[in-house]
Amino acid sequence: MFGRSKPLELNVVVLRDADVIAHGIRQALADAMPEERPGLERAAALVEQAAAGSDAELRARWVHERLAAAGHEGPADSVQAIKTLRESAPGLSLLSAVQLAKDAAATS
Repeated sequence: MFGRSKPLELNVVVLRDADVIAHGIRQALADAMPEERPGLERAAALVEQAAAGSDAELRARWVHERLAAAGHEGPADSVQAIKTLRESAPGLSLLSAVQLAKDAAATS
């Protein structure tokens, strides 16, 4: 009677903290010993590459990771994929799952 009429919906929000990570790597690189520099330079390049990805690419990666973890091997936008996605993320609405799955299929 006083409860919610429908379940809470899980919204997927893309968080970007690559700038903080890049700053930390640049600081470490400035103080690095010569033998540490190649590894830190490679790490800096990887962070820059990750930061260049769009929000859609990050959401698609999230979807593909969830599906792979559940053992799903078919198309990302299939009915089974959407069911698997919702089971792996309790609270994810059908509408959100369908949109995420469609977006993931379009970016793969």
